[in-house]
Amino acid sequence: MNIVDGEQRLLHTLHTLLTFDIELWCGGWKDMDARFPAAFRRYIYGPSRAGNYALPKTLEMLDSHGLKGVFFVEPLFATHFGLEPLAEIVSLIQDAGQEIQLHLHTEWQDEAKQPLIVKHKPKRQHLHMYNTEEQTALIAHGLRLLREVGAAPATAFRAGSFACNAETFTALERNGIQYDSSLNLTMGRSGTGLPAAMRRQGVHHIGRIVELPVSVFRGATGSLRHFQIGACAYLEMVQALCSAQVNGWSYINMFSHNCEMLVQGGHHPDWTVVRRFEKLCRHLDEHRTEYPTVNFATDSFADEPAGLPLPTTTPAAYVVRNIEQGVRRARDAWAHFRKLDYPA
Repeated sequence: MNIVDGEQRLLHTLHTLLTFDIELWCGGWKDMDARFPAAFRRYIYGPSRAGNYALPKTLEMLDSHGLKGVFFVEPLFATHFGLEPLAEIVSLIQDAGQEIQLHLHTEWQDEAKQPLIVKHKPKRQHLHMYNTEEQTALIAHGLRLLREVGAAPATAFRAGSFACNAETFTALERNGIQYDSSLNLTMGRSGTGLPAAMRRQGVHHIGRIVELPVSVFRGATGSLRHFQIGACAYLEMVQALCSAQVNGWSYINMFSHNCEMLVQGGHHPDWTVVRRFEKLCRHLDEHRTEYPTVNFATDSFADEPAGLPLPTTTPAAYVVRNIEQGVRRARDAWAHFRKLDYPA
């Protein structure tokens, strides 16, 4: 039971997906081989004076609170740099007892030492720029790469930059993928070509694929915001969780990235995001009966009815987020000025 508007109401359990896109970027496509070691170190480990604040810190926080996470790992970079760094990423996640699923950034495919598809040039950034046959082949290569470094067979998928289209779901079916988490209603490029009834919030089927979109909520200004840990204030996240539960949702799907706890473009921790994520983990730990964390390997997902009201947040949460963002910008400028953003 919970008290809502002065009445006792029986609320749904709100099953919570904590999802993380694990990827890296060399800062450009020129001189990648020279840039890669530093890029790998920053994006995957995030070394700083305070410790490793990328993937290791994320795994540590989840473990300390007994929470499940889902790590969508991007493997196509290994077609250029080899399997060893991919195996290192997979080992970090598996050793922490967390789940690995498939993430694809197709801008890597034309950098492969051996072509992955016939028409591999020129560079095409997003998955929806490829036809069904090409998408099928690229997803198959991603699955193969994860298997080759010892990951369990992936059953879930997320397109890089959420850039899926109607053909993606045919390609997923052909590869035996059961779940997708590529839809993001705040992005126009996500779900192009899908009927409106399928391009919606909430767990639902698209063909044989169970779709679990990234959750969105309506902020105080009326605009839609996706549930990204690095882009929402803690108060917004807690309010959105509560509102989703009151409005009858059964699932919520949050996302983050491996280096989201680092200052953008720098090496020192973004303490605003670090504390925000720590508080969120503590909240989920303390309310695990109401908001149990789930994953694809051990849990099942039932379709939710269309038309449920979106979660909402208050003007107070909007104000808090804007204050936090202002403090972050000022702190980042000071850190760069004092040259505090170098790795340990």
